[in-house]
Amino acid sequence: MALKINLPETKIVLLNLLICVVVFYTVYYVVLSICFTAFRLEMLDGLAPFDFKIKPSWINPNYIVLLVSLEITYFICGLLFVLIVEEWVWDYAITVSAIHIIITAAVMSEFPLMLHWWMALGSGLILMICGGQVLAYCLFKDNFIYPVLDDF
Repeated sequence: MALKINLPETKIVLLNLLICVVVFYTVYYVVLSICFTAFRLEMLDGLAPFDFKIKPSWINPNYIVLLVSLEITYFICGLLFVLIVEEWVWDYAITVSAIHIIITAAVMSEFPLMLHWWMALGSGLILMICGGQVLAYCLFKDNFIYPVLDDF
């Protein structure tokens, strides 16, 4: 059995993925800048979205800014992905998160093993998927694609 790949559909998927990644990092840096300004922090590090080595502490404003900006970014991107990929938000959310993990490991030259980072990323991913899928359902409920489960 050969794998059939339709080239025009693959290009559309890859283009949508590229758009989603660009939107994700654009929103991330905008939200990060707003949070740094709101918390009156002096220095915005360009590598902040990839910093998983910061010590988790509720009294450390740098940690709070990174955590809040991550969660807000994931929620906003879940809503924006609906405009790009319609009802396939969950698929693109997981893929963009996997790309973010790969880029984070490459930038920091180490695979992230900090539990607090994985918990923040996981909760953000859940926010992205739930918020995006609910919005997609509300916007596209008349032509929403439901899986056919008769064969199971």
